[in-house]
Amino acid sequence: MTEHSSLDARAQEILARLQRMRQADAPTHGGRVLSYVYDPGNAQLDALAAQAMEAARPLNGLDPTTFPSIAAMEGELVRFATRIMHGRPRHVFGTVTSGGTESCLLAVKTARDLWREANPRSRARPRLVTLSTVHAAFQKAARLFDLAWDPVPVQADGSARAEDVLAHLGTDVALVVLSAPAYPTGAIDPIAQVAPHTRARGISLHVDACFGGLALPWWDGAPAWDFAVPGVTSMSADFHKFGYAPKGVSVLLHRGRARHRRQFFATTSWPAYPVVNPTLLGSKSASPLAAAWAVVEYLGASGYAQAVASCRRSAYALAAAAERIEGLRLWGEPTGPALALIADDSVPAYRRVDPHRWADAVAAAGFHLQHQPGSVQADGTRLPRSVHLTITPVTESVLPELLAALEQAADTVRGRRPHDAAVLGRVAGALYPGGRAPSPRTCGVLLKLAGVGGGVPGKMAPLMALIEALPAAIAEALLTELLARTSEE
Repeated sequence: MTEHSSLDARAQEILARLQRMRQADAPTHGGRVLSYVYDPGNAQLDALAAQAMEAARPLNGLDPTTFPSIAAMEGELVRFATRIMHGRPRHVFGTVTSGGTESCLLAVKTARDLWREANPRSRARPRLVTLSTVHAAFQKAARLFDLAWDPVPVQADGSARAEDVLAHLGTDVALVVLSAPAYPTGAIDPIAQVAPHTRARGISLHVDACFGGLALPWWDGAPAWDFAVPGVTSMSADFHKFGYAPKGVSVLLHRGRARHRRQFFATTSWPAYPVVNPTLLGSKSASPLAAAWAVVEYLGASGYAQAVASCRRSAYALAAAAERIEGLRLWGEPTGPALALIADDSVPAYRRVDPHRWADAVAAAGFHLQHQPGSVQADGTRLPRSVHLTITPVTESVLPELLAALEQAADTVRGRRPHDAAVLGRVAGALYPGGRAPSPRTCGVLLKLAGVGGGVPGKMAPLMALIEALPAAIAEALLTELLARTSEE
């Protein structure tokens, strides 16, 4: 008897077509993709999550008074997150969201509303102060909720200085955001050094632990980063990352009931049922919530500690390997299950390894790393092009093969010059001065000229070079067009 034997022929045909489409996807299990997916290497967790999702599939997360199991599961997840991040019971309150982006958006919206209440006569546009390495979700939040995004430059090695953040504080700052850790570098921001100053000035301080919140509690040697630091007013953490739940489920925690309640939207000013939404979504699936709850129940703190121990062993092995590969080096000082590699400028050019060509060569060997383009910050400091690696428990099972692939790929591309799109960048900048974005049709032409038109590019290094060479508005328009066209083919 097959898994779909109870379905009629048409239904089985549809599922067979889905399986054929899935064959083009990168593998979500087995440690071959070192970004986007978080594989615990435990088939039991997959089966448990799938059955929990199915059990909650008919529920509507809009109304936990109709479906009280939703409130029960959410409460237990929030309390678990509160405990591991050193929040005091009945002093920290929270909500499960659809993912890290929604948690970040709500953190900004809450802080903006609190700032407006505290400054009712101010005509200033509130500012959102972050480091330049903060997740892009906060740029989205600033645009959606009309705050001025004020990114503080980091050092060339990706490290951040508390004094640089403090220099940006003022009465118009609604929120400061620091990361634990910053996704591009894997480094934890100076949270304990900044928090006393924001607290003294009554400025909200959010710690974005969407990436590390379910790993750092068991990572020995991590600097203070959570509610143990006085002055941290809110935190976000994703259960669909190192919590090993399916996408998408995150949690947003606030210090104090009053702050938490500002997150909500409520209205009785329409002729139907009263609406109360703690999140941006109204109707929403309860399946990810149920899966996250089941996984947390199964693993508990001890299970997460074991998973983190595996990540640590792999992280140290990969960092040591990076130091042995001539032409590459580790970027900064990461703390947690992520690291980034850059070209080693201390060796002659003919011995250097361009990280983007290297990542493409690693992909040819069956492992997918994440390209990160170089950039220039507001103060002129250049951040190097890099390659990001997310490390999960399953990484340890493929570590010998992965290390061999990394070294062989470096040998393959060592000495090759990085892709150069400077000429195309200058031409595009001249054609569209002042930050104007090209039309969709022109974007398509530019993508083809750069060799990345016609769908998802096979190699990412040329696209990364193009992003680095173009003005931001043009690069963003091209990326929009590239992604939009993937579903138009």
